[in-house]
Amino acid sequence: MKIVIELGKENDIDELEKLYNDLNDYFEAAVNYPGWKKGVYPIRQNAIDGVKNGNLYTARHDGKIVGSIILNHEPEPAYYNVTWQIESDYSKVFVIHTFVVHPEFMKFGIGRALLDFADEQGFKSKVKAIRLDVYEGNIPAVKLYEKCGYKYVDTVDLGLSNYGLDWFKLYEKLIVKRKI
Repeated sequence: MKIVIELGKENDIDELEKLYNDLNDYFEAAVNYPGWKKGVYPIRQNAIDGVKNGNLYTARHDGKIVGSIILNHEPEPAYYNVTWQIESDYSKVFVIHTFVVHPEFMKFGIGRALLDFADEQGFKSKVKAIRLDVYEGNIPAVKLYEKCGYKYVDTVDLGLSNYGLDWFKLYEKLIVKRKI
C-alpha cells in the first residue's frame, strides 16, 4: 500500500474532521481503546491548530487522508514530573499528539508509517527524543509503540478522570545519530 505523508494544509481540515468523527463513531460501536469521545477529542479545532502551527502531517492513500499525526514541542504538564531516559528541554524533544488512523485502514501499516515518519522528522530536526502518552487501556497502541522501539517511562494522571481516563502511560524513543 502506497502511503504519502506530507504537511497538512488548510484545505485538509474538513477531511480531517470527518476522519476524527469516523474514528470516534467506530470506537463508540466497537471497543473504545483510547477512550476518545466524539465532540471532545479529537475535534476539528485540533486539525485547525495543527495546520496553523505547521506541525500536523497527513498520511494519504490514493489521495484520501487515512491517518494523521501532530509533532510539536508541547508536553502535558505531568511530563515535567517524570524522569525520562534523557534530560532535555522541549525544544529538542518532539511530542506526539492526535495520532489517528482511519478505521477502514487499520492494520495496513499506516500507524507504523506515521511513527517511522516521526523518527525521520526527529532525525532531520536534530531532536534528542520523541515522547507520547497513551491511555493505559489502549492495548493496540501500546503494542504498536513498543514494537516501534518506544520505551515505557512512567504512568501518570493527565487530569482526564472525568472522562473515565485515569492513567496514561508515557513512552519515549531516543533519536540516535546515524552514520552517513
